[in-house]
Amino acid sequence: MTELSDREAELVSAHEQERPARRLPDPLKLGAWIVGGSLSAYSIAVVFFPVEALQHRMTFLAVALPLVFLSYRSGLGPAIRRLRERRAGPPDPTAVPVTAVGQPPVGARVEWPSVGDWLLAAASLAVLVYPLLGIDAFRDRGSGAALSELDVVAGLVLTVLLLEAVRRTVGWSLTLICAFFLAYAYFGAYLPINWTIGHRGFDLDQIVSQLYTGTEGFFGVPLQVAASYIILFTIYGAVLDFSGASKFFIDLSFAAFRKSRAAPGRTVTTAGFLLGTVSGSGVATTVSLGSVAWPVLRRAGYPKEPAGGILAAGGIGAILSPPTLGAAAFIIAEYLRVSYLEVLVYATIPTILYYLGIFLAIEIDSRRFNTHAVAVDAPRAGRLLLRFGYHFSSLILIVVLMALDRSAFQSVVIATAIAFALSFLDPAHRMGPGRIGQALAKGTLEVLPVTAVCAAAGIIVGVITQTGLGLNLSSIIVDLAAGNLVLTTVMSAVAVLLLGLAVPVTASFIIAAVIIAPALTALGVSPAEAYMFVFYYAVLSEVSPPTALSAVAASAITGGNTYKTMMMTWRYTLPAFLVPFAFVLTPNGQALLGQGPITVVLLMAAVSAVAVAALAMATGGLSGPVERLLATVAAVLLLFLEPVPIAAGFTVLAVAAAVHLFRRRSVSA
Repeated sequence: MTELSDREAELVSAHEQERPARRLPDPLKLGAWIVGGSLSAYSIAVVFFPVEALQHRMTFLAVALPLVFLSYRSGLGPAIRRLRERRAGPPDPTAVPVTAVGQPPVGARVEWPSVGDWLLAAASLAVLVYPLLGIDAFRDRGSGAALSELDVVAGLVLTVLLLEAVRRTVGWSLTLICAFFLAYAYFGAYLPINWTIGHRGFDLDQIVSQLYTGTEGFFGVPLQVAASYIILFTIYGAVLDFSGASKFFIDLSFAAFRKSRAAPGRTVTTAGFLLGTVSGSGVATTVSLGSVAWPVLRRAGYPKEPAGGILAAGGIGAILSPPTLGAAAFIIAEYLRVSYLEVLVYATIPTILYYLGIFLAIEIDSRRFNTHAVAVDAPRAGRLLLRFGYHFSSLILIVVLMALDRSAFQSVVIATAIAFALSFLDPAHRMGPGRIGQALAKGTLEVLPVTAVCAAAGIIVGVITQTGLGLNLSSIIVDLAAGNLVLTTVMSAVAVLLLGLAVPVTASFIIAAVIIAPALTALGVSPAEAYMFVFYYAVLSEVSPPTALSAVAASAITGGNTYKTMMMTWRYTLPAFLVPFAFVLTPNGQALLGQGPITVVLLMAAVSAVAVAALAMATGGLSGPVERLLATVAAVLLLFLEPVPIAAGFTVLAVAAAVHLFRRRSVSA
C-alpha cells in the first residue's frame, strides 16, 4: 500500500478494527525495524530450511509479541486521567482553560513506551523463550499432563499477555470473547447437566496443557498461518509498494477508462482490485483509493453517497481478490489441507461475479446521475504497460509456480525476489539496502495485529476442541433449523455477519469455521463450500450495516451521509451476499468454486453472470417497480443453477425486459 498521509492514517485508525500503532522515537524505531526485519528474514529462511512446527511458532511469537507491547499503546491513559480528575474534584471555574493549539494529533505524536510496556514485553519474551530452552522435555510434559508449577504459571501469564495484546490491537470485543471461552472451560461443570453445552470441567493444569504445550491452542493453525503465509505476503506487498507498483496500478486504472461516462466509477473499482495485491485491508484500501479518486468522482457528477459506496465496494474487494485474498483464505487452505492455489480457484468465479455486479451497477448509476467523463492527467495505458507492465510479472509468477507444484511459501518468496530485482528498472524506486530493510521491517510490523488475533484465537479453538463445544453448538444450530439446509444457511449467514460486527475478519472466520461450518457439513455441504461461505460472510461484515467499517471510512472522505453510504455499498456488493448461497444450497453450486467438468463450470458461471445482471436491474434506479420485482425473482431462480429454475428465470427476466422496454416507449411517446 502506498504510504498514507497523516489524514489518511487518522481515517484508517478511526474506522478500522485494528488500533493505530504509536509513533516511536527514532532510536527505538530503528531498533524495532531491526528486530522486525530480522523476523522477516527468519520467516523467509524457514521456507527453505524448515523448523519443527511448535518451535517455529513459539520463536515467531517470541519476537512478535514483545513488539506488540512496544508498538501499541495501552489506551488506558484517558481512563486514568478521568480517574485522577474525579479524585481531584470539580475543576476551578476561575482557572484559564488549557488549549491544545499547536499540539500534534495523537497519531503524529512521538511516544516512548512506558515502564509497564517494557515489563510486558520482557514477560512475553520470558514465557516464550522458557519452553524453547528445552522444547522436547516441555512437549513431553504437556503430552503426559505432568506440567510443572513453572509451566502452569508461564502458561497463565502468556494467556493474560495475549488477552492484553488483543485488547491493544483490536479492542475489547475479542478480548472478552476469549475470556468467556476460558471461563467456560473452567466452570463448564457447573452448568445444568441437561444442557447440551455442559461438560465435566477442566482445571488450570489441563487448560494450560491444551493451550500452551502443543499445537491445539496458542500455537495452532491460526498462528501458523500468521507465521508463514501472512508475513510472507505482507513482505511481498511491502516490496511491491517500495518498487512503485502501487502508483503504477492507480495510474493504469485512471488511464484505462478515459471517455465513458461510467469511466470514473470503473477506474475506482479497477484500482481497488489492483491495490488488493498489496493490501489485505478493506478500510486501508478504501482510504487510499478515496484520497485519489473522490475528487475525480466529484468532478464526474457523482453524489457523495454513491461515490462513497463505490469506494467502499472497491476497497473491500482487496480481501476478496486473488492472488493474495485475505488472511482467512490462508486459514482455509490449512483447515482443508489443500494447496493455496486450490483456494484461489475457489475464489476466482465469485470474485468475477463480485466485480461484474459492481461494474453493472456503476453503468446504471452513470445514467441515473447523468455523470460524465473526466479528463485525468495520466499517461496512456499502452505507454504505462510498456514502461511499467513488469509489475504484473511477479503476480503472475505466484500462480504459475503454484501450478507447477511449488508451495505457496516458496512461490511468494521467489515472486518477492523477482519484484525486488525488477525495481531496478525504475530509477525512482530502486531498492537499495535501506529500502530492503524498510520493506522487511514493514512486513513484520504490519502483521503484528494479525499475529495477536491469531494467537488469541487459539484460545477459542483450543477450548472448543477440548470441551467438544463446536459439535454441540453445530447440533444446536441444526436443531433450531429443524434440519432444514436453507434455514440453517440463513441462520449461519446472520450469525457470521453479527460476529463480524464485533471482531476482525480473521477472528470472525476462525470462530465461525469451528462452530458454524460443521453445522453446514452435517447437512451434506462439502467442507470447501462451507468454509468459502463462511469466508465471504466474514469479509462482508465490513460492508454490512449497521457498522460497515469500509463504508463509514468512505463517508468520512466524501462527507456524505453515513447510513446512505452504507446502503449504497450494500447495493453495489449485493451479488457477494447472494452468490455464496448458490454454492451451498444447489447441487451445481460447486461449479462456482471451479469444481467439476469445465463445461458445467463455464455454463454455471454464465448463468450466474446473468443472475448478477438481473440483480443490478433490480437494484438500479432506471427500472420501475414491476421490472424490479420480476428481475429479483429471475435472479433468485437463476441462482438455483438447475435446468427447470434456470429456464423459468430466463423467462421471467425476458418478461421484465419486455415490460421495461414497453414502459420506456410509453414514456417517450
